[in-house]
Amino acid sequence: MPARKALLIVAALSITAAISPIYAENRVLAEIQFVAHSTAEKTAGVWVDGQYVGYVKELNGNKKLLILPGRHEILVRQPWYKDYLEQAILEPGEVHTIQLALMRDARTPPKDATGELTISATPTRAAVFVDEQFAGHVDEFDGGKAMLLTPGQHHVRVALPGYLPFETVVALRPHQKLKIETELLRGSIVEAGSLVKQN
Repeated sequence: MPARKALLIVAALSITAAISPIYAENRVLAEIQFVAHSTAEKTAGVWVDGQYVGYVKELNGNKKLLILPGRHEILVRQPWYKDYLEQAILEPGEVHTIQLALMRDARTPPKDATGELTISATPTRAAVFVDEQFAGHVDEFDGGKAMLLTPGQHHVRVALPGYLPFETVVALRPHQKLKIETELLRGSIVEAGSLVKQN
């Protein structure tokens, strides 16, 4: 896969109401839409050409996914589910709809995963990686649901293109509860780190 592939993502924070109609009428860019039914599908992470772009539920409206026409690799990933991977050739002005039906993986969480980790960070759409594996996005682990981890040390990374990543190592004891709080600082997309680009 090329190190860099032309990819245009229209994000809500950077788009203005004045230029929104331009994208709505766009006949040059292609759009990717997702149809998701379960919570696991709606909160799954999305990569296009190896670049993390957000999670399924948020990629619509003024955060819809617009990309240049051509061949693209689309990956949808959720822990404990099999990856959805598609090679798509998108035409100018095409709306490419993906009907998600993620299947459970045969793997199961370890029984000794009794440590609880919660994460409070902004932006809440940032991806969370634990021990170099995608674990979800910040919004999933802030307040309500804790991430269950095995006792011992774990490398935690919170990253999002356009921001400097946050990294730390936590040491959990059985049944211990920990909370990470951070705010990602603005930075270049090239500073998000290799894990965000992981397939």
